[in-house]
Amino acid sequence: MRVIWKRELLSFFHTPIGFVVIGVFQGLAGVIFYLNNLRPLSGELLRFFSSLTLLTMLLSPMLTMRLLCEERQRHTDQLLMTSPVSLARIVAGKFLSAAAVLLMAIVSTNVYTVIIGLYGTVYPGEWFVGYLGFTLQSLSFLALDMLVSCPARNQVSAAVFAFAANFVMWILDVIVRLMPLGLLGEVFEFVSLYNRYEPFVLGQLSFANVLFYVLFIAVCVTATVRVLDGRRFSRGGAA
Repeated sequence: MRVIWKRELLSFFHTPIGFVVIGVFQGLAGVIFYLNNLRPLSGELLRFFSSLTLLTMLLSPMLTMRLLCEERQRHTDQLLMTSPVSLARIVAGKFLSAAAVLLMAIVSTNVYTVIIGLYGTVYPGEWFVGYLGFTLQSLSFLALDMLVSCPARNQVSAAVFAFAANFVMWILDVIVRLMPLGLLGEVFEFVSLYNRYEPFVLGQLSFANVLFYVLFIAVCVTATVRVLDGRRFSRGGAA
């Protein structure tokens, strides 16, 4: 798995994708920081984290669109299917490589934390809770996008599927807030990646929501493995 992780991580920077994601993330985060903090002279760090959620929703598809589809386009997916390394390790290695790039982008936003610290006060507990919640939510989007882009035949359709999934998650959250949907609304609220993030924005460390995010990531990664495994058997049966 370590070899796959290293290979995939390096491939992000052998192409412009890794640099583009980190650069765009940092640039848009700078704009958000200016509008939310510098312009109104506000030292609210958690409000800044809350606004960064949209960046993850927009940029995570760029990281996942090539993870599995590239193998399919190059017709090297058969090598993965017959590799002595288990599919679970392959998928985990690919996911962790994309997660590493995303974490680089997230860590780079600490420059704004330093700026707030120079001219105001940064509370370590607030900083930890804010970054923990935002990181878990971002990795959850990444795992979801990898799952929904898995059946795609090319990188463009993979990105479209991932954007659509993120948009649906956002729309469902808006609908639940505006319209009473009864039991269906409660289900949407339970699986909402946005709703689970709210305690962190308020500075509250919610162990239940930490566990939810971890399980959500694990379920999405496991489901991706199952989809690939089913594709292998279907091809085997067709042969």
